[in-house]
Amino acid sequence: MRDALALEGAVMLGSRLKRLAERLQTGAERIAVDCGLPMQPSQMPLLTALYRRGPMTVGDAVQVLGVSQPAVTRILSRLVEMGLVETSRDARDQRSKTLSLSPAGLDAMQLATTVLWPRVRAAVGELCDVPALLDLIETTERALADQPLDQRPRGGLAIRRFTDALAEDFYSINAEWIETMYRLEQTDIDVLRNPRERIIGPGGDILFVEDPQLGIVGTCALQKMGERQFELTKMGVLDKARGRKAGEFLLEAIIARAHALGCDRLYLLSNAKSAAAIYLYEKLGFVHDAGIMEEFGRRYERCNVAMLYRPPAG
Repeated sequence: MRDALALEGAVMLGSRLKRLAERLQTGAERIAVDCGLPMQPSQMPLLTALYRRGPMTVGDAVQVLGVSQPAVTRILSRLVEMGLVETSRDARDQRSKTLSLSPAGLDAMQLATTVLWPRVRAAVGELCDVPALLDLIETTERALADQPLDQRPRGGLAIRRFTDALAEDFYSINAEWIETMYRLEQTDIDVLRNPRERIIGPGGDILFVEDPQLGIVGTCALQKMGERQFELTKMGVLDKARGRKAGEFLLEAIIARAHALGCDRLYLLSNAKSAAAIYLYEKLGFVHDAGIMEEFGRRYERCNVAMLYRPPAG
């Protein structure tokens, strides 16, 4: 049976890394017990910081370890109970608590560095290319410190599903690009003015892309055209959002949404004048198809390009 987390790739990266950390920590804990050491792997970072850097406050520990204050406080409480860490109040500021290793804590860390760490280091060295992995972790941590995950991708773009409150955005975004390059046909107006009746009700969907600074900047629809068949239609992105990759982000999402709706055949109709859009369609897996043109292309006066989605092999 295939690994459920591995199958989802980057979506489950955090869960997969957490699982990996739990497995590594479980092994390290067993080695620590074998070495006669009482501490848990989760306690080792704070003990190590005190061993390497000397006494520090809780605030210092938060900064040094890069974890939350509640986490440090929780670990500290247990280490004090175990007699491995001592606390004292600063004579000049009674609100500030200074942490330091107790004699027992110092003995434990000296034993850890001479007995436990070499064994763990050798065991991990058998698993993977440790320097390469550590470099990758450091690069990722730096990138997240610079821009957290919730502010990504591409500055925090987000996908929104259709609501009646977004109906006017659906109309105005599409009207802008259609009237710039072509003219609004009656079939356009019918769909754009009645999205719930023409698209949502029959089993389709409409997605929007939202920029954190600019608001809703793009939209795209899936119109159900038969059993397990959808037309990707009414895709537009406002000119003010150019350069932000909003169109590609939206197109990736609408393709995924089509699959979630059980789509076996996804096609689109366009015009050669929309060169940038056609390039994007080709980039994400659409191919020109004469059969789609013959079957559906006559519905629009401006249609001279028809494409069918071909999912990547594998």
